[in-house]
Amino acid sequence: MLSPTGEQRAESAGDPGADTMKQAIRRCRLAAVAAGVAFILATGGATAAEITLLCSNALKSVIEELGPGFEKASGHKLKAEYGSTGPLKALIEKGQAFDIAILGVEATDELIKSGKLTARTDIARSGMGVGIRKGAAKPDLSTTQAFKQALLNAQTISYSDGGLSGIYLKGLLERLGIAEQLKSKIRFGRGGEMVSAGKAEIGLTQMSEILSEPGAELAGPLPADIQQYTIFPAAIGAPAAHAEAAQALLKFLKSPEAAKVLKAKGLEPA
Repeated sequence: MLSPTGEQRAESAGDPGADTMKQAIRRCRLAAVAAGVAFILATGGATAAEITLLCSNALKSVIEELGPGFEKASGHKLKAEYGSTGPLKALIEKGQAFDIAILGVEATDELIKSGKLTARTDIARSGMGVGIRKGAAKPDLSTTQAFKQALLNAQTISYSDGGLSGIYLKGLLERLGIAEQLKSKIRFGRGGEMVSAGKAEIGLTQMSEILSEPGAELAGPLPADIQQYTIFPAAIGAPAAHAEAAQALLKFLKSPEAAKVLKAKGLEPA
């Protein structure tokens, strides 16, 4: 189980100063990011540019927190488009203009092979978890059998129909022998988002996506014997209009400052 961050402890405490503490933590993070970027880019000298990033949903909360500090210190602007790996890969194959992409390993390697991306740099590793509505009773996830029973007990279950997570989960339910029993309970959509909105009792997705949803809570990771870790590499587009600026962003995403934010968002630096 992930240890709670200072921000999560403040939220759960229920005292009047919780919001103030959360704001202070965010301000400190932003200041640290800006200072880290300034140090990293001190010798960069790149002309200010608008960097177009195509990014997996799993890193959305990370980029949203790191982006303002990076922009402030570097002078570059960051334009990000988020989605599942499959649809984003299709956009690249159709010729959409972009400078840098953060996708799954297989998609990244295929795009490198086809000449759409340059060499990859691994950024983060993400494990999968079970999301519930904030305040709801947490199901037992201590074993695979307990996880299986939690799904059978749930009224509704949500996971994405596409992307790396959806492909894995569909196969997992079949391997566990409960795919047919759960068929009527499945509500396709982003797991964290669906439980946050009250549209599903249980959401299955990357832990980082659950932690980024204000109305959702991480019940826990998948049991170790069925856990699926996904590595997310970044790669600069072969036809990137702002390759030097994209390289500055890539360098920052591997920095100690970025690693702190990754960990706070439920990801592991790769």
